Formats: sequence, C-alpha cells, structure tokens
Amino acid sequence: MPHTKLRRLVTISVAVSLGATALAACGSSDDNDSEADSGPVSLTYWSWTPGMDKVAALWNDGQGKKDQIKVTVKKQASGDTLVTKILTAHKAKKAPDLVQAEYQALPTLVSNDALADIAGDVDGVKDKFAEGVWQQTTLGSDAVYAIPQDSGPMMFYYREDLFKKYGLDVPKTWEEFAETARALKKKAPESDLTTFSANDSGLFAGLAQQAGAKWWTTEGDKWKVGIDDAASQKVADFWGGLVEEGAIDNQPMYTPAWNKALNTGKQIAWVSAVWAPGTLTTAAPDTKGKWAMAPLPQWSAAENVTGSWGGSSTAVTTDSGHKSAAAKFATWLNTDPEALTALAKEGGIYPAATTAQTSGAFTEPPAYFSNQPDFYTQASAIAKTTAPSAWGPNVNVAYTTFKDAFGSAAKNKSDFGAALTKMQDDTVADLEKQGFEVAE
Repeated sequence: MPHTKLRRLVTISVAVSLGATALAACGSSDDNDSEADSGPVSLTYWSWTPGMDKVAALWNDGQGKKDQIKVTVKKQASGDTLVTKILTAHKAKKAPDLVQAEYQALPTLVSNDALADIAGDVDGVKDKFAEGVWQQTTLGSDAVYAIPQDSGPMMFYYREDLFKKYGLDVPKTWEEFAETARALKKKAPESDLTTFSANDSGLFAGLAQQAGAKWWTTEGDKWKVGIDDAASQKVADFWGGLVEEGAIDNQPMYTPAWNKALNTGKQIAWVSAVWAPGTLTTAAPDTKGKWAMAPLPQWSAAENVTGSWGGSSTAVTTDSGHKSAAAKFATWLNTDPEALTALAKEGGIYPAATTAQTSGAFTEPPAYFSNQPDFYTQASAIAKTTAPSAWGPNVNVAYTTFKDAFGSAAKNKSDFGAALTKMQDDTVADLEKQGFEVAE
C-alpha cells in the first residue's frame, strides 16, 4: 500500500501514551524535507546496542569525515521504554536524527509520524537482506521506514549426546517433535524435551509467524487483527495439547529452575533463535560442546520456513533536519563490511545483512558450539527462509495479554485456544479505545 495510507489509518490527534499505545496522526514525512546537508552535519543516534559508540567512531574517522557527517551515539534503554521516549521527544519535535527500533515497534512509530520514509535514499539496499526481514521495515508498503540491523531467525537446539543416549532422532516436522517428546517421557520420565514458556511473548509470535500467521494487516483504512487466525490457533492447540498431556514441561524460561534443567539434562532441547548460544553459555555452562543446532521443525515435510524472535533496525526520524545524511549512515552501519564486523565484535549482534552472516566474526562457530563448525553456515541458510511478519500499532498490549492469559493456561494446563481469543479481544478493544477503525 502507499506509505501515506498507513499514516491515514490513525484519525485521532492524541499525543503520547506512556503505555506506548496511543498513536497520533500527523502529516507525511515529506513535510520536513528541507535539509541543509552541505557542509558539516552533526547527527544524534539513540541506540541500546553495546559498543555502538565505537562503531560510530569508525564512521566518524572514515566515511563520515569524507562526507562531513558526524554521528554521536546516546545510549538508551530498549523496548517500550525507548518507544515512549521517542514519542515523547517527537511530540516536542525534538526526536534525534536516528533511532534503533525493534521491528514490532515500527508501526507504532510510523503511525505517530515519528519515522521518515527514506526509500529515495536507499536504492539497491533491499537485496542485501532476506525478503522476510526487509518486509518488516516497509510494513508491506512502498515506503522504507528503517534499515534492518540485526535479526533473530529461529531454530532448534538439542543435547546431541542425550538424543543419542535415548535413541531420539532430530524432528523435522512438528508432528515428529511431539512424537519425540512422548518417546523421551517413556524412556526418561523425569526429563522433558522442552518447556512451553509464557514469559517471553516473542517465542510464540515467532512460532505463529512460521505457521503463516498475520496478526495485524490493513483493510482499506482500517486495521484488521488476526491474532486468533487459523495458523495461530494451530500453534496454540499444538503446544497446549503437549502441555495438557504432560509430554513437555510448563515452566517459564530464564529462571534458576530452568537454568538447572538445561544444565543437568532434565530439559534436553530448546526452540530458540540464533542468539541462543549466549543464553546457554550462562544458563547451562556445564554442557558446553554437548548441544547442536538444526532447522526449526516444519508443519509439513515439504516446507522450509522459519520465524523470527527478536531483531531491530535503524530508522531516521521525521524531526531530523538531515534525513539524507542520516539515511546514508544507517545504510553504512548495516551493510558496510567494516561496520558489520564491528557490530558483531562490540555489540554481539547477528547481522540482518545476509553477506555478513558467514564472514568476519561468523566464519567460526560460537565457542559454546565448537563441536558444530558449520553453525553459522547453517544459521545463514535458515535466516534466508524467514517468513514475513505483520506487526501493528499495539504489539505491547497483545504481548502483555499473552503473558497473562498463556501464563495462566500453561500453569493450569487449560485451553490455549481460549487464551489466544483473549489476546485477540484485548488487542481489538485497545485499538478501538485509541480511536482506530478496526475491520471485522
């Protein structure tokens, strides 16, 4: 759809909700295009990535010096905290030139007219990213609201030694995954293949994405919410069924008990993303070199698609007086080999740019996976199969409801489908409360 349509989806003139859900309609980003990019230009970039100031220094001493464009990084918190801060600053027309934004936050920022369309400044950049990742920065329109920075393609992690001990095969489909969970329970009743956790909404969102879910789409000038669509119901019923029958655990992730389960072999697999080695290094230090990574199980053997869990982008704000200069830095930051190597070294990110996923810091496997030399080669191939996502302007409301509704359902081994319906209803109600028109 044309980029102006997304902005027209908001008909209210509210300022900023501290819950980061209220969205205000403003004019097109074209309203503030008079730039003074001749001569020295100073840009400010809000980012939470560790070491981003060191990466920006490479720009300032190299390409930035040639182009007379200096970038200063201001360290920020991440998540909804940063979204709220950006919207508050934008209300006063004092947002920085550049911001780091998670993909799911982009619709909120765009609907508030906080992000500029930089399509005219990034010709030829699209091909450097997987289609499903690039789509998240365009919101399905002909505009470009950000440059992908890092991504979180999902994959399957398992204890290679324990799979061998129990005679288990790595599941290639979700049906095989369920059969593997049941087989393990018969052979080692005190162990679990994995757990269903409701304390990180991104996991379920990524699984639904892989299944083909489209949680937010547009229909004319209205938002359409499909959180309880057939694909998502399929995912909810699958995991709810496994929890109800006791084939997998129902405890949350990131707790001392979860860490212990991973470290002792009580939980022998984890559906996660490319960043999992870092988590496992801390959670299960005694099992280093005993894990392996494989593609995510598929809903049918003929498919080859993954979801994403995490990831962020670099966007230019509508308040910037130097949008072209800012877009030039955003492009360099996320496509230049030197910049990408520095991002990996200083910030520990997995780059969204496909050419960087098997070069530089990614020619050797993570130390925790030294037993799998082709770790990043496999990860890069998986990343290319990332499914498109469909984010909307009130992701935080859906995620909060998920934690409450699915958290209760997992604990009580009750109906996951009902929890999904609760997510749908709460999300629609919030959109309507904020003044959005919602299609049935």
